[in-house]
Amino acid sequence: MKQYKYKINGSLYNVVVNRTSDEIAEVEVNGTPYTVEIEKKSKKSVTTAFKKPAQSGAAQPQVSKPVSKQPVSASTSTLISPLPGIILDITCNVGDAVKKGQKLLILEAMKMENNIIADKDGTIQDIKVRKGDSVLEGAELLTIA
Repeated sequence: MKQYKYKINGSLYNVVVNRTSDEIAEVEVNGTPYTVEIEKKSKKSVTTAFKKPAQSGAAQPQVSKPVSKQPVSASTSTLISPLPGIILDITCNVGDAVKKGQKLLILEAMKMENNIIADKDGTIQDIKVRKGDSVLEGAELLTIA
């Protein structure tokens, strides 16, 4: 069993390689198990295809558009998740005026509820998560302008 830590686009991923063979590797990424099929094209490059375990039916690969960040002005503040967890509740809406210290979200992490509070006075410009979403540490939650 080998453990690795990767930082991709500012998000930390803990990867544990449980078992490998010539064409299959069983890994866990932040506690979620995956079966990885390794396709060997040449001696220098290795391409991998990820498949989540216990999928129902024949799943088609999903292709998503690349995420592009919008420019953030100096007077804008983005709240990020301090821990990986699940969004239990959102107590504000886009356009709401908020005060510094006001509770905006409830994040469940390690079976504890964590209040995410406003770091400044302002107006909610964008909410990037929904109730029930799973977020990683460092994930953008909302923007205050």
